Amino acid sequence: MSGGASRRVVVLDYGSGNLRSAQRALERVGADVTVTADLAAARAADGLVVPGVGAYAACMAGIDQVGAGAVVRERLDAGRPVLGICVGMQVLYELGEEHGVRTAGLGVLPGQVRRLAAPILPHMGWNTVRPPAGSALFAGLPADTRFYFVHSYAAKADEGAGDTVGEHGEPFAAAVERGPLWATQFHPEKSGDAGAHLLANWLGTLS
Repeated sequence: MSGGASRRVVVLDYGSGNLRSAQRALERVGADVTVTADLAAARAADGLVVPGVGAYAACMAGIDQVGAGAVVRERLDAGRPVLGICVGMQVLYELGEEHGVRTAGLGVLPGQVRRLAAPILPHMGWNTVRPPAGSALFAGLPADTRFYFVHSYAAKADEGAGDTVGEHGEPFAAAVERGPLWATQFHPEKSGDAGAHLLANWLGTLS
């Protein structure tokens, strides 16, 4: 899994996210990782990771404060890879609703993030997912592979667009692959060997 040794990855530091664990997980699979809020570095990197934990509104406030939304859109418009993780995936959607508060997201994915209709929240622990046929993100991973989730909110899966489906009380978008934009609701950096394999798959798309 060390084929991406020359690939430069920026983990965006906007005040939220498992920055060091994401850094370590990416370094484990051969990436040259920088954790920074520097937008020039985020633009120049081979791959940009948008992490996120906690509240949707707080994450969006942090992204807005450092001005990172424009860089995410610029990269995607240019076909350059972006990986969102957990709330870093959620903020890619048009809207997030928490506790009655509606917050505009980056809007690079259609739809909104809302509270899961489940008897027990948060959805915390290991769970399987259903990737679409031909998924590049999950290539080489068995169908019963489990990933680590910690969340109470999620977007509705768009199976017509090839979203990976998770289930906790109801189906939700567990991962998306839309051209240069990949994102996971689960935490690959906390998902052991399976998460490392998935990150290596992403790293393999960088150039």
